Amino acid sequence: MPVQSLSQVLILLFATVLVLALARRIGMPAILGYLVVGIVLGPFAFAVLPNGPQTQAIAQIGVVFLLFTLGLEFSFPRMVAMRREVFGLGSAQTIVVGAAGALATHAIGVAWPNSIVVGGALAMCSTAIVLQQLGDQDELNRTHGRLSFAVLLFQDLAFVPLLALATVQTQGRPESGAALLLRLVALGLLALVAVLAIGRWLLRPLLYEIAHSRLRELFTLTALLIVLTAAWITQAVGLSMALGAFLAGMLLAETEYRHQIDAVIRPFRELLLGLFFVTVGMLLDLKILFGDFPRIVALLLLLVLGKAVLSALTTCAFGVDRFKALRTGLVLAGGGEFGVALLTLLARGPDLTAGRPTQLLLAVVVLGMIVSPVVIRYNKRIARLVLREAGPPSTAIEREQAATTELARREHVIVCGFGRVGGHLAHVLDSQGFEYLAIDLDPANVRSARQAGVPVVWGDCADEELLRNLGLDVATVVIITFADPAVALHVIRAIRRLRADVPVLVRTQDDSRLAELSAAGATEVVPETFEASLTLVSQALTLLQLPAAQVTRVVDTLRRQRYATLRTRSAAARLDPDDEETADQLRSVVLPPGGWAVGRRLEEIRARGAEVAFTAIRRQGITGREPAGETELREGDVVVIYGIPEALEHAEAVLLAG
Repeated sequence: MPVQSLSQVLILLFATVLVLALARRIGMPAILGYLVVGIVLGPFAFAVLPNGPQTQAIAQIGVVFLLFTLGLEFSFPRMVAMRREVFGLGSAQTIVVGAAGALATHAIGVAWPNSIVVGGALAMCSTAIVLQQLGDQDELNRTHGRLSFAVLLFQDLAFVPLLALATVQTQGRPESGAALLLRLVALGLLALVAVLAIGRWLLRPLLYEIAHSRLRELFTLTALLIVLTAAWITQAVGLSMALGAFLAGMLLAETEYRHQIDAVIRPFRELLLGLFFVTVGMLLDLKILFGDFPRIVALLLLLVLGKAVLSALTTCAFGVDRFKALRTGLVLAGGGEFGVALLTLLARGPDLTAGRPTQLLLAVVVLGMIVSPVVIRYNKRIARLVLREAGPPSTAIEREQAATTELARREHVIVCGFGRVGGHLAHVLDSQGFEYLAIDLDPANVRSARQAGVPVVWGDCADEELLRNLGLDVATVVIITFADPAVALHVIRAIRRLRADVPVLVRTQDDSRLAELSAAGATEVVPETFEASLTLVSQALTLLQLPAAQVTRVVDTLRRQRYATLRTRSAAARLDPDDEETADQLRSVVLPPGGWAVGRRLEEIRARGAEVAFTAIRRQGITGREPAGETELREGDVVVIYGIPEALEHAEAVLLAG
């Protein structure tokens, strides 16, 4: 790597770390930090980083990975159930907002074809920014999140005819706009069929063979190959790369490999998606911004307010209450990368949109992308302020937060880590009548648990402020379930800095750092390998017909001696990674509007081959445990199912069938 390129990478990394740390400190969205880095280091400020086609291409891969991982959380039955939102609300919102933009553009003297393109560009929203910010806020599965996602999906499809029209207008191609559009649609359909065919008949057997090879590197490479191949197919025929990646994700969502694929793809996604946000910041021309600041600010306010109001009104027309409709409108109020692409294309043409007017619109759309994370972050507060709605918690998540705050004031157990061990422990505590609060950093675990009514919060267990908020001062016991002793040490030290007398029980995989954990303040340490060895000793002595009292004395002596007899210096073998694929798991399924299961009884669900345990049903914030077979399901119910991964996949497909 050339020295100059390495210097640019180092500057980018340093600036990103610094700005993201500052953004986290002041409570601003991480996306905003990336955008600020792009503005400062981009070609219109300090010009440290080039914004060439290669950088843009790499950054777009981040969006591809985002849509792929989102597709893994969906399935074709769920998408069929959402067809009204995608093609109904999505088309209505795009047409209404686009028509308003086209009329405004035509009113200043721009010809109709280019006015339509400009209107479509202004209607577009940033898929990456919206979905990433909603995901960070755990709002993707909320009503406004689901509706916003449906609109974004339709906009990905609407980009194709807009691109065809813009291409005809700017390049003077001999092919008419209608002919070009028909050709793109035909090629697009062929691409979709190709992606579906490959996914249906090739991916599952391919992944089966690779998974059984037990080569993690090969599995990771195969996952990357699948994502990029699907993106390449759709891009090659004029559709967006993100659409192909999303389809591939939906295909793999129906397989038993989706969780492992998500785990290997996520690190690439986070890195490249951050680069995408940086490149968005690079698009802002500071000379144009400061040279015509009042006009740009006025146009930006008009864009954001106009899109929010029109989107909210359109959503209301589909029977959504005004509070949720306004939140949907605020989420869709920003600009989008497709809009930037269309305006950039028009800027090369001979019409009145070329030159400074287009540059002003480009600045407005990019600024719309920059302010979008802030608007999305505070969409609930803004909606309440506008509608003057306040008072007691009115949504499920607010009721959960209020319940968590109230629980933290009473005596309770704090469980650090909500994986398999933490989940089993919490179940036992609940069955014995002990109240608890669990903390975990895996958003998927937290989301599933919260939907099931389990008091789990997202966060770092070593965060002292979080421990205070969760009532460490009144906690009766703290249990640390992480297998990694290094993580446990950080948590213990944070606890002891706040409270010295609370008992701390630590689970660890082996006894290699027992003394260090005890010295840090652990009251008791429970090593898995040691306890397993004691169980083997107990069983062996029992089979050798020693009296039960003598067996108990031997085991108790060994436990008191803390490895004086059984200590081993070698690290214990790690858990078999394939255990996750065969172990029973918990999953929450939200019933969408129009789903087959809505209005059906649980016994009817089982009759269709759903071989899982229905452990709970959550309806309007109230959780019912162990529901009876005659329980009738309703739209919006959160159905908690338990079983092996393959059975969970089939049961979810039955519940979400359209």
